[in-house]
Amino acid sequence: MLKDPGPQQYEIEMVTLEQLVPKNHLVRKIDAAVDFEFIRDEVAHLYCHYNGRPAIDPVRLFKILLLGFLFGVKSERQLVKDIEVNVAYRWFLRMSLTEKVIDASTLSQNRRRRFNDTDVFERIFIRIVEQAMSKGMVDGRTLFTDSTHLKANANKRKYRNELVKQNVSAYAELLDEAVDADRAAEGKRPLKPKDGHIEKNTKVSTTDPDSGFMTRDQKPQGFFYLDHRTVDGKHGIILDTHVTPGNVNDAQPYIARLDTTLARFTLSPVAAGLDAGYFTATICHELEQRQILPVMGYRRPHRTKNPIKKSTFITIKRRTAISVLRDRS
Repeated sequence: MLKDPGPQQYEIEMVTLEQLVPKNHLVRKIDAAVDFEFIRDEVAHLYCHYNGRPAIDPVRLFKILLLGFLFGVKSERQLVKDIEVNVAYRWFLRMSLTEKVIDASTLSQNRRRRFNDTDVFERIFIRIVEQAMSKGMVDGRTLFTDSTHLKANANKRKYRNELVKQNVSAYAELLDEAVDADRAAEGKRPLKPKDGHIEKNTKVSTTDPDSGFMTRDQKPQGFFYLDHRTVDGKHGIILDTHVTPGNVNDAQPYIARLDTTLARFTLSPVAAGLDAGYFTATICHELEQRQILPVMGYRRPHRTKNPIKKSTFITIKRRTAISVLRDRS
């Protein structure tokens, strides 16, 4: 028998936000694991202490930004609308059911004007990693590094060609110095010094010039960014993240970022896990100098467009050039 439940939205109930948020919700887990109160001290120098209107709590501002990243809400206006109706978001932000949500322009202007061109996001990241270390979640013995591509908001057909200068690697300069030392020992003149830059014709997006045109095997082609991340082997805690244009080789920023991570958190790793994209003489040499064991993937030889290789032929007679294709069956 069907029954009309009647309107329930006008009934008055005694309820708290704590009762409405599921016990296994992601925001509960984050709230229990991370203490965000330090953010006020980190951003205090960006606020005026003597005049002006009362500011929005910076802890709440950064939590709102975090919610957008966690749940994939790319629009700040949409994020504000979601907070209006999402009880879990309000619980995480320490807001009541009836409290008014900040305007989307307030959020965007704080992000673009107050926090832009500062290292406040990096310092917050470091403090959270330090909290994980204090709880024994990082041991620093094995570090894994890789990159992932992030699509830029740019049309791959709208670009201009530019000659861009690229620095010669420090390892190449060391090799040149070693060659000059050997020549000097033999009484020969040193080689003519080379310019420390190499010019390369590069596609530059007219929409997003900071991105880079990526062309990699089995990867999409177009304008991308690369997010280089280093994680600890114990629990997968991210220790470093660094963004470069999509046309930068994975191996290029690795050593500098590794040194930054080791100095920042005082780590002494025994091994570094890397894929074949990092298998270069420079990285092998630098890791050996730091007494870190490189554990790398095998780099396969580059394949050409010609499917017929020399190994597919056999010689019928030694002194003739007559060859036939091997039976591939």
